[in-house]
Amino acid sequence: MVIAEISRRNLFLASSAIAGGLTMQQIMIETAEAATPQSDIKSPGFKRFKFGDFEITTFLDGLRPGDGPYPTFGANQSQEKMGELMRANFLPETKFVNGFTPILVNTGSELVLFDTGFGADGRQNGFGQLEANMKAAGYTPDEVNVVVITHMHGDHINGLINGGAPAFPAARYVAGEIEYDYWTDPARTGTPAENGAKAVSTKVKPLAEKTTFIKAGDAVVPGITSEAAYGHTPGHLIFHVESAGKHLVITADTANHYVASLQRPDWEVAYDTDKAMGAATRKKVFDMIAADRLPFIGYHMPFPSVGFVEKQETGYRFVPVTYQFDV
Repeated sequence: MVIAEISRRNLFLASSAIAGGLTMQQIMIETAEAATPQSDIKSPGFKRFKFGDFEITTFLDGLRPGDGPYPTFGANQSQEKMGELMRANFLPETKFVNGFTPILVNTGSELVLFDTGFGADGRQNGFGQLEANMKAAGYTPDEVNVVVITHMHGDHINGLINGGAPAFPAARYVAGEIEYDYWTDPARTGTPAENGAKAVSTKVKPLAEKTTFIKAGDAVVPGITSEAAYGHTPGHLIFHVESAGKHLVITADTANHYVASLQRPDWEVAYDTDKAMGAATRKKVFDMIAADRLPFIGYHMPFPSVGFVEKQETGYRFVPVTYQFDV
């Protein structure tokens, strides 16, 4: 028989139980039986909901714990200010977890995937879970008709090609023209953007003949339209999804942390190519989302990455979706 460690709380409970008529042997048996092993089953890696005549599914490609959020976020501030903000939001001061969320929109006639995660190359580090979670949700990569790239950072494009072959073999591709031109410009050589340019050369360039390079304002398919959201990268795009009178915004990396980037949109983000423009874009995009009370999906918001924002004095409060689309 396994006997649980006796604590002051256990003694109090035992005394109460004996007063209620249980014997000490009965108490010890019940305590031992309660010591069940913890489950190692992970939480579901997808969330599906109806949106107008469309069906939208978000997928968790992986989670990355690490140090932060300062100075990745708020390098123009201080650790003390960041710590104060984290404490006010019941978050650790020096640790955070970054998630990665590709999105699949089923329009009824086409499957449109936004961003591709880390792909097979990331699986040794626990990433690259898009394909497995798609299959868990009832889809396979070869069913995808359109792959849209919001911008060309590695966590968005590395899943385009797995093992030297296209990961979505039946798909056509859509990407921003400004974004592609920036990353394929030889001027990136010898700059901090060089590694990113190499990834684009490996993952995006081989698919260029099957890619439509769009300008801001262009449609992807009926009901999905692009909009400029420059700053995070030079050609970063967001997308409006509209169906049967409903309107949702795919914000990609406009905001990368649900507290640091939204409650303090002026605070710098290390990943932003143009930090001042990135801050201005955050305020422009989320002012619009807050004013119109629109739902949005952010690539790095807490999974399932769908929510609303409420305007506050210094920024925006993130309100995660719960059952709004299930009733």
